[in-house]
Amino acid sequence: MFKHFISLEWKSFFRAASFQTNMALKILMLFVALYFIVMFLALGAGSYFIIEKATSEEPFGFINKFIIYYFVFDLVFRFFFQKTPVLNIKPLLYINIKKSTIVNYTLGKTVLSFFNLVHLFFFIPLAVVLLIENFEVLGVFSWLFSMLLLVFSFNFLNILIDKRDAVFYAVVVLFLIFGSLQYFNLFDVTFYTQAFFYSLYEMPWMVILPIAFLLIIFKITHSFFKQNLYLDAGLAIKQEEAKTQNLDWLSQFGTLGTFLKNDIKLITRNKRAKTVILMSVLFLFYGLLFMTGAIEAYKGPVWTIFGGIFVSGGFLFSFGQFVPSWDSSYYNLMMSQNIQYREYISSKWWLMVIVTLISTLIASFYLFFGWKVYLAVLAAAVYNIGINAYIVLLAGAYTKTPIDLMSNRNAFGDKKAFNVKTLLLIIPQLVIPLGLYYAGITWFNDLTGFAFVALAGVAGFALRNKAFDSIEKIYKTKKYETIAAYKQKN
Repeated sequence: MFKHFISLEWKSFFRAASFQTNMALKILMLFVALYFIVMFLALGAGSYFIIEKATSEEPFGFINKFIIYYFVFDLVFRFFFQKTPVLNIKPLLYINIKKSTIVNYTLGKTVLSFFNLVHLFFFIPLAVVLLIENFEVLGVFSWLFSMLLLVFSFNFLNILIDKRDAVFYAVVVLFLIFGSLQYFNLFDVTFYTQAFFYSLYEMPWMVILPIAFLLIIFKITHSFFKQNLYLDAGLAIKQEEAKTQNLDWLSQFGTLGTFLKNDIKLITRNKRAKTVILMSVLFLFYGLLFMTGAIEAYKGPVWTIFGGIFVSGGFLFSFGQFVPSWDSSYYNLMMSQNIQYREYISSKWWLMVIVTLISTLIASFYLFFGWKVYLAVLAAAVYNIGINAYIVLLAGAYTKTPIDLMSNRNAFGDKKAFNVKTLLLIIPQLVIPLGLYYAGITWFNDLTGFAFVALAGVAGFALRNKAFDSIEKIYKTKKYETIAAYKQKN
């Protein structure tokens, strides 16, 4: 039966409308995977010696002390980026196939995920180094086996909390509190976690604890999926009580106001869209990495503008890259109506402009670090409104990714959102403003650099009608390709 499942997914991949995009992406992702493999290999083979030279602590004990944060970060990374492999399950439920077989295959696919296998390139070289350093063989193998068991345990744990955001965020907040308490020397949770992880080496019999943890997590995950694997409940769309919002004041703007009302309701009612708001808030603080001098590598002058672009444009990038995918569930119906593309595009543009202005106003706390820092945010905001707002709308025409509004999976992007055209559009989004600022500070001073970036945004705003004409033309050209892509199930 597994052979038939593999055959179905193979056909699904090659027959999909996005086959060419997927192939290009697979090649790109292969190079990304090789990069991470090399990084993990280097980290696994060199971390022991780096710690030995940089600190006075025993390296293996130091690793066990902070390995808990390694796993917490792994869980966070999985939650946002690891997509649980699924089948098109509904047709299979009409066939004489055991539910356990479907669940076993689906969960088994996750074991072979890159998110699991990449950890082998860290822990195995580290174990080899420990053996070379004359650590006990049995203890090293017990510790290595335990680490791998925990990796797979967190894999199934991530699947289990996929639909339970409250559980995930509770865990993250808990460890942020622990990290803060440790930073201020109030409470050190690693004192206890270090003792546990090191005991996996000192007492090999304790490997039964990770084994038991893995079996329990797998059993719970398996039971959860099996119990919800039926049409009338497990796969049914949840019905929730509708809540009305009084946005009648937007009606005075005509069709534009109608689109704005729909977008505001979409953002406030759906899980995926709410995640965009969360990301926008996080981007407000992203500039602290570049504007405070906290990181040595980001002290170059051009990084100030780089940070300013993301501080003011967090919503613009995270929302704009998926226009019109936000409307994918009813895009076919919308295209059958007498709707002008110009009004549709304008509503998205105005929404991004309004939120960019609000973000810039909130970001005024950067004045604490100096008026030049906030001036960088203002200049970047003007560039975002005058240039980048058009570019993300243009990129949306080439992004044929239907969005599940009730899931926050792939909140930071989707594989189909990346293709040659969208990647090339990164140049005017980031490279050009950095180049303008660098030219200004090279020939004149900081203020001139800010002025160059802002003037580019003002020029773009002045050419708004021509920009909309070009974007509208491309959207119309890609209209039927987009409709066909939104019908795809894979």
